[in-house]
Amino acid sequence: MTELWDEGLQSERTRLAWVRSATMLAASGLGAGGIALRAGVHPLAAVPFALAALCGALLLARTGVRYHRVQDALHEGRPLDERADAILAWLGTLAAVTGSLVFVVLR
Repeated sequence: MTELWDEGLQSERTRLAWVRSATMLAASGLGAGGIALRAGVHPLAAVPFALAALCGALLLARTGVRYHRVQDALHEGRPLDERADAILAWLGTLAAVTGSLVFVVLR
């Protein structure tokens, strides 16, 4: 059996990538929602941006837990299961795109 554990910093780089992605999703959702509200469009147009910000915040909050699960799985030779985080990231991105389309159509 091939050893899955590598002494390199792959897990740390992956953790930093998740942190950057989650932070940008949360910050851009808040920023875009604020722009939509200041632009005078219907307040419901900001809801998708708020959802994107919430998904980003949840991903950011789960970063430490995810990192420790990955470390444990690698040390024990178990497969990784990150479907929940991938779904959160996908939903946040979809919400940001939906909010952008709604903003453009209503503007």
